Amino acid sequence: MPKDIPTHRLNDATLVPAIGFGTYPLRGDAAVTAITSALEAGYRLLDTAVNYGNEHEVGEAVRRSGLARADILVCSKLPGRHHAYDDAIASTHASLERLGLDYLDLHLIHWPNPSVDRYVEAWRALIDLREQGLVRSIGVSNFTEAQLTRIIAATGVTPSVNQIELHPYFPQVEMRAVNQRLGVQTESWSPLGKRRAPFAEPPVAAAAQKYGVQPGQVILRWHVQLGSVPIPKSATPERQRQNLDVFGFALTDDEMAAITALGRPDGRLFGGDPDVHEED
Repeated sequence: MPKDIPTHRLNDATLVPAIGFGTYPLRGDAAVTAITSALEAGYRLLDTAVNYGNEHEVGEAVRRSGLARADILVCSKLPGRHHAYDDAIASTHASLERLGLDYLDLHLIHWPNPSVDRYVEAWRALIDLREQGLVRSIGVSNFTEAQLTRIIAATGVTPSVNQIELHPYFPQVEMRAVNQRLGVQTESWSPLGKRRAPFAEPPVAAAAQKYGVQPGQVILRWHVQLGSVPIPKSATPERQRQNLDVFGFALTDDEMAAITALGRPDGRLFGGDPDVHEED
């Protein structure tokens, strides 16, 4: 891990960097170039998924980087159509084949798909895959408190990570508290808010001017100080470096609170309520 990037220790003792690199919706040669550039910039956590359709590109970038495999953490995600136990096992083997890797550092259930109600089965599969050494660390994405509690009660195994939508317009105060209480590391997808990025909001803009940084850096620093792991995506080398350069300044408690206060009741980017959203 680059020395200037702090790490979090997961509940299974895995160390993950305080910022990762998101790969959605990068594909093709442009994806390989962008991901290789991110690794050159210092990112060591790559986030992909079966449904992103770019596992091959992520694996190719890992090989082209020249870095030791042990120095890169690769995360993928199990899709909703593969929640049945045997399907989850087969799906993970297929992910490894597309990636060209012997193991995944982190594997998550992408969405709980509660109407299908097989996420406990999928979780049992991930536990067995970890015991077989094909996955080093296992977790979930977009799980609620009730869903987390259910899989823990059913198996005795607590996810190492819960990756959730988290940005200033949707700060997830309650869910972050649940994750912390259960010993689950929060990761943030769409950490900058995508097309609704709050770069011009007064608390963000004022902090950017005060510290001589970009608004995006302020928001990523907010994530870091919350204790979450943001996974921003950028195909631009300069922006990739900029997004990683958030450890040379710190927001005050008042600045943190003001950014969190930007949260809105309708802050989700789309209808991604884990209690009703279904992923293929």
